[in-house]
Amino acid sequence: MSPIGMEHYLVLEAVLFVCGDLYMAKKRNAIGVLMGVELVLNGANINFVAFAHYNPAFEIEGQIFALFIIVLAAAEAAVALAIVLNFYNNHMTVDVDSAEELKG
Repeated sequence: MSPIGMEHYLVLEAVLFVCGDLYMAKKRNAIGVLMGVELVLNGANINFVAFAHYNPAFEIEGQIFALFIIVLAAAEAAVALAIVLNFYNNHMTVDVDSAEELKG
């Protein structure tokens, strides 16, 4: 049985990133798009932490970037959910294709 190497983390990160990207492109529901964004951000976090673990020169920076992304994702989720709830109260749908009046 081989130990888990950096390649395994990078494959996991790539799978999460691609799943999130496809989910954002495929879903027309605003909540689904937000879930896709979260998958992409979690994939980036795995990438930063893996590089921090296997590269001593990148140790603290990778963890700081990962914490920054976690804070950014929490703020993004709070603001985006507030926007989605406001949009739902006005239009009775969360379909992103029906947001014609939001275009500037």
